[in-house]
Amino acid sequence: MSKTQKLDLRILVEASLCAALAMTLSFLKVRFGWIDVSLGQTVIILFGLRRGLAPGLIAGLIWGLLHFATGVVDYLSLSQVFIEYIVAFTFGGTAGIFRSRLKSNTIFWTIVASFFATFARFFWHFIAGVIFWSQYAWKGWGAVSYSLVVNGLSAILTALVASIVLSAIISKFPKILQP
Repeated sequence: MSKTQKLDLRILVEASLCAALAMTLSFLKVRFGWIDVSLGQTVIILFGLRRGLAPGLIAGLIWGLLHFATGVVDYLSLSQVFIEYIVAFTFGGTAGIFRSRLKSNTIFWTIVASFFATFARFFWHFIAGVIFWSQYAWKGWGAVSYSLVVNGLSAILTALVASIVLSAIISKFPKILQP
């Protein structure tokens, strides 16, 4: 979002619809043990690339809040919930940082944005994993290594899926990036 562009109702509605689609895709579980591929992240990345950083962050925040409305929250403590559902999902919208770079090498910057936003989000899941989920670490694994493997592999797989899907969509429908 440029400095002169205001956050209007159309952008908020689009952010809400994208967050709802992301939440819907979250119900399609792609899991390998503790490793989770977050399909909804793809929608939030696309929206961030389409609308910019601030709208992308808002869409990510709405997606995180929708977890409460749908009852899909793993609750250990208030601070854990705040980190994993408010902060982490908001950071999932950081792909919008790369919006201005899409004029050249669109696919390259889409892939960079996919990895950046996904790793920004999963960084917070990693932090929460170290602090709150360490009791679930595999025998002989420390909190840091356990959280790094679980969240790192989830981030890599999520970013790969988002990169592949978005590269295909944007190659076929390049106007999707135009607001």
